[in-house]
Amino acid sequence: MLQVRLNKAQYEYDIHSLVKAFYPTEEVRVDQGDKPEGIDANRGIMYISFEKETTTICLWEAEGVEVAFKEVTADKNDFKRFLYRVLSEHTGKKLPWGNLTGIRPTKLAMAKLEEGFDDEEIAQWLKTEHYVSDEKAVLSIDIAKREKDILSELHYEDGYSLYIGIPFCPTTCLYCSFTSYPYCVWKSRIEDYLNALFYEIECTADMMKGKILDTVYIGGGTPTTLEAEHLDKLLTKIKYNFDLSNVKEFTVEAGRADSITKEKLEVLKKHNVGRISVNPQTMHNKTLRLIGRQHTVEQAEEAFRLAREIGFDNINMDIILGLPGEDTDDVAYTIERIKELAPDNLTVHSLAIKRASKLSQWIRENGYESMNNTEATMTIAAKGAKDMGMEPYYLYRQKNMSGNFENVGYAKEGKNGIYNILIMEEKQTIMALGAGSITKVVYPDGRIERCDNVKDVALYIERIQEMIDRKKELLG
Repeated sequence: MLQVRLNKAQYEYDIHSLVKAFYPTEEVRVDQGDKPEGIDANRGIMYISFEKETTTICLWEAEGVEVAFKEVTADKNDFKRFLYRVLSEHTGKKLPWGNLTGIRPTKLAMAKLEEGFDDEEIAQWLKTEHYVSDEKAVLSIDIAKREKDILSELHYEDGYSLYIGIPFCPTTCLYCSFTSYPYCVWKSRIEDYLNALFYEIECTADMMKGKILDTVYIGGGTPTTLEAEHLDKLLTKIKYNFDLSNVKEFTVEAGRADSITKEKLEVLKKHNVGRISVNPQTMHNKTLRLIGRQHTVEQAEEAFRLAREIGFDNINMDIILGLPGEDTDDVAYTIERIKELAPDNLTVHSLAIKRASKLSQWIRENGYESMNNTEATMTIAAKGAKDMGMEPYYLYRQKNMSGNFENVGYAKEGKNGIYNILIMEEKQTIMALGAGSITKVVYPDGRIERCDNVKDVALYIERIQEMIDRKKELLG
């Protein structure tokens, strides 16, 4: 374990994120305390002392020799630059995203674009202020410009988007930390959940009267875990309560191939759902079994082709890089299989190791080295997307990502996932319904306020009025 000791509480989140990025195999703990005496370097202790105008960072070499760095730090940004340089020098590493610890790096590029800076000025600022690599600076600017164009037609002040969460899955994947519950366990209470959700739909529609609904996204979990009749009831309820005449995008995550049937796809098509996801994550059956997916590669391909036959012309596929045991050859094979299907979107995820997931336990038993996401695998995926006529259109990062990379959405012309951009750029209010969802209200002055629904399904059903009241209070 690597322990970071501070003389006072300050910047703990950023310190933990940066140290963890440089030492991904270590458990990192940040706490307060006095500077230790007589350090044994094997104990892995770093000491940071914040003074009035300066900061001192103490490290210990392998021989137990103390090395101290001191610098003037006027604010958090100064400190993060200082800490990054110290860690980079100490480890000999450079991180692709430099000292950025937030999940939305394109927001920085977007803000600079809106201030009138050109590409070269933004790239230089990202490299100088945050030590972002040339490649990632270009990527973030490219995506920010594309996002700006896509979002230009949305209604920011008088509009909103709608998210509806279905927190059930056939099984829980090894890497997952989202709100999801085994469908087989909750099957007898699905009607109870939907009744609570329908009530929240009615109340939310009433709250948002007079506002323009731009996008609808039904996620999870796996929404298509629901039976066809339940999907039909849900989509009918949405259609009855909300004015969908201005909706530019209606997405349903079909997700898991073992949840997709012809009957369910026909229900989605009947209700004018325009965009769906069929997410294999990998095209290797051995990996699918390892990560807890019950479907096969062949089932994923069959589900995709079935969706095409029914008439869906905007299908996304998700893959994850850095899955246990997979290398560059495995990723290249996955990309080639996907190219044969020719989806309209491809979302490339870098595996994020969440403490709440089963993957954390798997790593403790099998070692971090089994996660093998590299610049080479990211390049393979990016080239595959380009070969399919796609361009990157949105990007986000998560804590503890394999290789310290990013998640990137690629799409063909006119097939961009608008909601995906909105959730990252936080330009528009998103009303979120269902267990574990988080509503974000964006005010005219740019301020953002959130309120979350409880994750536990039983508590969601029991306390639905309380969550509706919180939304009303947030909207004023």
